[in-house]
Amino acid sequence: MKAAVLLMGVFVAMMNPNSRQTRQKMGKTIFQFSVEDINGKTFDFSSLAGKKIMIVNTASRCGLTPQYEILQSLYEKYHDQDFEIIGFPANNFLAQEPGTNEEIATFCSVNYGVSFPMMEKISVKGKDMHPVYQFLTSEEQNGVMDSKVTWNFQKYLLGPDGTLEKVISPRTDPDDPEVITWIENNGS
Repeated sequence: MKAAVLLMGVFVAMMNPNSRQTRQKMGKTIFQFSVEDINGKTFDFSSLAGKKIMIVNTASRCGLTPQYEILQSLYEKYHDQDFEIIGFPANNFLAQEPGTNEEIATFCSVNYGVSFPMMEKISVKGKDMHPVYQFLTSEEQNGVMDSKVTWNFQKYLLGPDGTLEKVISPRTDPDDPEVITWIENNGS
């Protein structure tokens, strides 16, 4: 009987290649990645299993830079409720993140009190796009949807199982009701 149930599960997964279970089994989760943080230490996304994750590309000299304050406020409010924010500084839009990792870390700390994890400066588009952003923007890799990073402070929301769930516009504040509802919804 167990073999029949297992076989039926495999058949259902094959019939629905975009199901969450299938994406997880195929390794299409953020948990497959390790990156360098802003201080040069390895950060393993698998350490976030069971948490909702917001990944956001950031910049220090952008009209949207004040979103750091909102991100920090969200982090303080929801971090203890299995929610994580991961920032990726990127200089892809009008050279609005020209600093070094050290300069970016200082800027974030001094100006916005950022305590959520910040990763090393990367590229979020183009030929040198970082593998994490290749995953986030390619349906072939994430099993959900294609997207394009359109500007600084675009938000990618991933469920506790590490699968992509939503893409939020850069101009939408991190504390928008759609985001808050997503964070607070226990069913993800």
